[in-house]
Amino acid sequence: MENGLKKKYGLPTAIAMVVGIVIGSGVFFKAEALLKTTGGDMGLGVLAWIIGGLIMIACSSAFAIMATKYEYVNGLVDYADVTVGKTYGYYVGWFMAVIYIPTLTGVLAWVSARYLCVLLGWSIVGPECLAISFFFLIANFALNALSPKLGGRFQVSTTVIKLIPLILMAVMGSIMGFKTGLIVQNLTSAANAVVSGNPLFAAIVSTAFAYEGWIVATSINAELKDAKKNLPKALLIGATIIMIIYVFYYIGIAGAVDKAIMMESGQNGAKTAFETVFSKAGGTILFVFIVISCLGTLNGLMMGCTRGLYALALRNVGPSPKIFKQVDPYTNMPANSAIAGLLLAGFWLLYFYGANLTDSWFWRFSFDTSELPIVTLYALYVPILIMFMIKEKEISVFRRFVVPLLALMGSFFMVVAAVWAHGINISQNFFEMPIFFYLIVFAVIMALGSFFAKPKKESRERKNGNASKVKRRHNRQHGA
Repeated sequence: MENGLKKKYGLPTAIAMVVGIVIGSGVFFKAEALLKTTGGDMGLGVLAWIIGGLIMIACSSAFAIMATKYEYVNGLVDYADVTVGKTYGYYVGWFMAVIYIPTLTGVLAWVSARYLCVLLGWSIVGPECLAISFFFLIANFALNALSPKLGGRFQVSTTVIKLIPLILMAVMGSIMGFKTGLIVQNLTSAANAVVSGNPLFAAIVSTAFAYEGWIVATSINAELKDAKKNLPKALLIGATIIMIIYVFYYIGIAGAVDKAIMMESGQNGAKTAFETVFSKAGGTILFVFIVISCLGTLNGLMMGCTRGLYALALRNVGPSPKIFKQVDPYTNMPANSAIAGLLLAGFWLLYFYGANLTDSWFWRFSFDTSELPIVTLYALYVPILIMFMIKEKEISVFRRFVVPLLALMGSFFMVVAAVWAHGINISQNFFEMPIFFYLIVFAVIMALGSFFAKPKKESRERKNGNASKVKRRHNRQHGA
């Protein structure tokens, strides 16, 4: 498979991309979400962070093993190609390019604007927030499309910046909490609210979405120097760093403010905690870092979003492969694919706003695009993991069965837990639930993708190195 992208990213960028994509908005607002889910049981919340992190490490370990064997253009699509087959690989790539990455990219543009609006005291559902969202989306696209190396540096920089408030809260909040006894009080006191269902399962659901996004880093494996060694290292190191930071940040929050205040603060919960520990001025400065951390997450997703249709085009499938496989000679970026990625992200951003932040523009087809595509992705992992265990006979039992089986169990759990989260406490039957209408939209988009599933004749010839023959044939036909 011909690949026109150069090896331009090193291990630090790959680790920063894994950490940068996952750590962003989720860790800041999921802290209070876990408290509400568990009824104020912070000990249960810590356990949920640990279990969610272990599931992520299991999945990333399985795909890290695959990364040592398969290296082409787009990690997850490559793995689907080799293990299950090219047809399945195409549909995974189509889903990633048209639904999964663009939806998360659009949502993160809004989340970045949301925290800026919280800082400025503006409405997070007003036109100001939507306008800032589109500005962030376009500005981040320009950064990656015009200068991918600068985009990589921005990824590393924002990852370092976003770790500052997290580490400071983990350390200073813990010190303050142990001195005042607030950590012990928050972690040992009984839940102060009645919750329905299984609170641990519901809490892990919350952590699942905070941990999501690491798989997007596999989209740059063809541009990663020594990818077979560096991508597995990046996935494992990045996943471990994320889990440790989440757990200790959550403990630091427990030392900053009483859990009852966190539960009542809503979107301002993180800001309240930072101002409590670092004073109003210091808390404001660190909250600016939180906005930057969200932009770093957006940048990592945009890096994957701009390469979606390019990954399909190199397989001679998808709409107009000849157009979308072109790489700009000056920026070494797939410019046409990048533009298409921006348009898709913009569409899903507008949909998210209309479906979740207004009086529902789309009737019952108003579902949460920040969560349901993640459910689908974990389901798509299952055939890949099963076929990997069946086909790979030349590796050790541990790498062939133990690690993929743990990842398989984690994937099943995440699917069940996510469906649980969208069905619990809902009196409607399945055909009235948002997940049912999401599945309709998903089926329609995947059906549209079937029209582009077969390789184009000219693309096959180009793939076999016969571009010159095609040109000569064209000249003869036109009398040149």
